[in-house]
Amino acid sequence: MAAKTTQQNPIPSVWARPQPKTDQPALSRNAIVREAVAMLDADGIEALSMRKLGARLNAGATSLYRHVATKDELMELAVDEVAAEIHVPPADSPDWRAAVSEAAGSFRTTALRHPWLSSVLGQAGLAYLGPNLMSFSERLAALFTAAGFLEPSNAIDTVLSYVIGMSTTEAAWLTTVARSGETEADFITRLLPAAQQAAAGHAHLADDYADATAATRDPVALREEKFAYGLEVVLDGLALRLPR
Repeated sequence: MAAKTTQQNPIPSVWARPQPKTDQPALSRNAIVREAVAMLDADGIEALSMRKLGARLNAGATSLYRHVATKDELMELAVDEVAAEIHVPPADSPDWRAAVSEAAGSFRTTALRHPWLSSVLGQAGLAYLGPNLMSFSERLAALFTAAGFLEPSNAIDTVLSYVIGMSTTEAAWLTTVARSGETEADFITRLLPAAQQAAAGHAHLADDYADATAATRDPVALREEKFAYGLEVVLDGLALRLPR
């Protein structure tokens, strides 16, 4: 009975079925995915459609659907395409914290280069079957296992939850800044009067206003500092889980 159920309800993933043949040699799944990533980077998830993608590739919708059946499949392929950019140090790295920090930083860099990535992973998690994403998960698991964690999957989930959460917020912020047409420093400077007014009379907001003021000098450095601080706190907590 179980085998019959599996046959009737195959895994809903583009990776679970073979690539079809096409009568358009110039149109391949790789070409479709590369163009989709470019559209996602430029305009976001809402702007991507199979019709617009077909127009960009000078191909009809029917030709696209031979390679990618739905937009969900297209997103799965796009996620795996950019996952190849994430670097994870080898499992035998001498310092597991430094290695995990490097992997987390690479994930953040990739997520900011592709602002749509974190929100997609935040909704679906790492449930995709793509080879690049699976390799990323396996390399992280090897790193945490070598470090001595008895439950590496829990450690991975903890780190990625932090990184995806921070990257989602940061990517949304940078998208807002980009749409303003201003530099990040100029955008923050324009917001400072409102921030100062909000902080007046509220001692707990004084640090936020101080951060905003500092960000006008070097917003990139401040964002990196905040990310690194939070990651250190996460790793401090994980270190307590290592067998003594």
